[in-house]
Amino acid sequence: MAGRFSRPNHNFFGNMLTQGVWIGNKNKKLNRNISVHTCMELELETERVVFPNAPITEAVIDFRVQLPENFETTTLNFYSDFLEDRYPDKIIQRFIKGGIKITGSDEEQMDTTSGVRGLQFVSKKEKKVVQVQVDGFTFSKLKPYERWESFIADGRTFWNHYTTLTRPKSILRMSLRYINRIEVPFPFNDFNEYILTNPQIAPNLPQAVSNFFMRLEIPSPDIDALAIITQTIDSKYSDFSKVPLILDIDVIHSREHKPNDEKIWSIFEELHVFKNEIFFNSITEKARGLFS
Repeated sequence: MAGRFSRPNHNFFGNMLTQGVWIGNKNKKLNRNISVHTCMELELETERVVFPNAPITEAVIDFRVQLPENFETTTLNFYSDFLEDRYPDKIIQRFIKGGIKITGSDEEQMDTTSGVRGLQFVSKKEKKVVQVQVDGFTFSKLKPYERWESFIADGRTFWNHYTTLTRPKSILRMSLRYINRIEVPFPFNDFNEYILTNPQIAPNLPQAVSNFFMRLEIPSPDIDALAIITQTIDSKYSDFSKVPLILDIDVIHSREHKPNDEKIWSIFEELHVFKNEIFFNSITEKARGLFS
């Protein structure tokens, strides 16, 4: 039995990590008869369902790259030329490196270095964030999320600006991440009423929890992808008539690619389908009703 939820008076965290270990039916596959082309748009044969109140709080496209050895960090400042006046807020991202060297019983503080890792450009009006860094590029769309087509098109445009400016040698990793906040009305008897993957509590223990943290890693070898699924309860909430359940799906492709390879966009389409398979196979009809 999955745990019931009780109003929080202390924190209880459980952590589960699985990677490449079969749990349950080894031959069971994801339902690939479902084709989802936009966030919260579900196509099943000829029927399309659109959720007007989608639970997505942030959608993220991310690249990790290798830049030329002689790349100058100050070059990133010129990225603002591409954005014109649409992203007026600029935040400098810095790093600090340090360490301790231990020789026998002696400890020696090593030199600390610091510098600029990248820049973050924010459009509060458009609810978009662009991050350009010495090791990668990230584009985020905050709530309200609209359509996959417009989101990936924006990401592609900003990525092309980044590659024009930085000339990366290679892409080391690509990822697509969606963070969902599902506000479950309180009271309810069981998490299974809304979401199908839950922490299981031993039957002889109390079945009520005030919080939990669960992480799963699910590989998809056919598309060279790994999905990291994180579920928890957002502890920063004041409306006790609802329980804010976080369903964070991060789908990663770690193969190396050329920055100008058209194949990367078809890979993102595959990652998007995989992400949606996880989402729609994780929620119940009762949860879908919350998004209508």
